[in-house]
Amino acid sequence: MQALLEGGSALWVLFSTGFLSATLLPGGSEANLIAALKLGDNPVWQLVGVATLGNTLGGMTNYWLGRILPDKTSDQKHGHKALQWLKKYGYWTLLFSWLPVIGDPLCLAAGWLRMRQGLCLMLILIGKAIRYTALTLIVTGLL
Repeated sequence: MQALLEGGSALWVLFSTGFLSATLLPGGSEANLIAALKLGDNPVWQLVGVATLGNTLGGMTNYWLGRILPDKTSDQKHGHKALQWLKKYGYWTLLFSWLPVIGDPLCLAAGWLRMRQGLCLMLILIGKAIRYTALTLIVTGLL
């Protein structure tokens, strides 16, 4: 495993696990980020950036999947919690797209509700960047 997290390979592993963990597939990229940080083969900003990019693109994949789902039940009174949050709090809810369990459905629901793609991308990116930055600050002892 250590060989995968050294040099340029670490960036591909981080991107891949970040992407996959943000889709509806199970997985987590935090352990890989922590391991890559501990090895110190890449600049911290690069590791955080690649993990954020992969995770954001995974979230946007969920958004695009939501866009292709037919809108047959938007008038239902009761729906999934992610839909309820997005309807109640709007775009700002996407800052929490990094949360386990609820984050993936938030991105999917945003697409399903046909929310503006550019604004969704920006808020998903910000939320995920804050998450990886906070984790990095904790691991490096700066927070």
